[in-house]
Amino acid sequence: MRNAAVPDAAAAPAPTPSTAPIADDLPAGSTPRAEVATGVRMSLAAGLGMFPLGIAFGVLVMQTGLPWWVAPGLSVALFAGSVELLLVGLMVVGTPLATIALTILLVNFRHVFYAFSFPLHVVRHPLARCYSLYALIDEAYAVTAASPGTWNRFRLLAMQAAFHSYWVGGGIVGVAIASFLPGRIEGLEYALCALFITLTLDACRSRRQLPSLLLAGLAYTVAAVVAPGSALFVGLLAFVALLLGRYQLLRRRERLRERRHA
Repeated sequence: MRNAAVPDAAAAPAPTPSTAPIADDLPAGSTPRAEVATGVRMSLAAGLGMFPLGIAFGVLVMQTGLPWWVAPGLSVALFAGSVELLLVGLMVVGTPLATIALTILLVNFRHVFYAFSFPLHVVRHPLARCYSLYALIDEAYAVTAASPGTWNRFRLLAMQAAFHSYWVGGGIVGVAIASFLPGRIEGLEYALCALFITLTLDACRSRRQLPSLLLAGLAYTVAAVVAPGSALFVGLLAFVALLLGRYQLLRRRERLRERRHA
């Protein structure tokens, strides 16, 4: 009688969607809320540089005579710090749309190479994946590259949304600050360059990563001499070619080493 009262495990109803696990890609013992908090925490280091850069962008927009809403408008619609800073100057001088489009293509073309190793595969929902692609900025790529294999959709999207908030919020604060400034501040256009230098130094902390840094410098130097008008675009292509060559060289050395030990 006692055994008859216990339901058979095989006959138990399958879990409904409401009782099924929320995410099968979460670490053991973790929750979506904990992963979101982790993603935000991982964004703080680079976010400390993004927020003041956003302030500089907002101040620059106001000092060039553009409407205040250009800063949050570009940050929401475009979300590309380097391009936004370039667009401010192009908009002021009335640059043709074709030139602006070509400039955006050349500057943002590097994101094509980011997609090769960015953990976009962990984001499954189509809308969430579109936002992750849209928010694939240099800082987000640098953070994911520094911690490979640790990402899930909650952590990744939270980190990217945090970066977006830092940039938009910084621009709004910059607009507010600029409205109280008595004069113009020079040198704001170099703030983005300073952030890129910081990200580069942070990504090259060991001797193992030093060859990639040297190859990047070599690629840009050659591109600046050969094609000064499109140095960034040509430099990126040359850097990828050098990286592929280095990869093949390392693979060949590894195979020779395996043959010697065989």
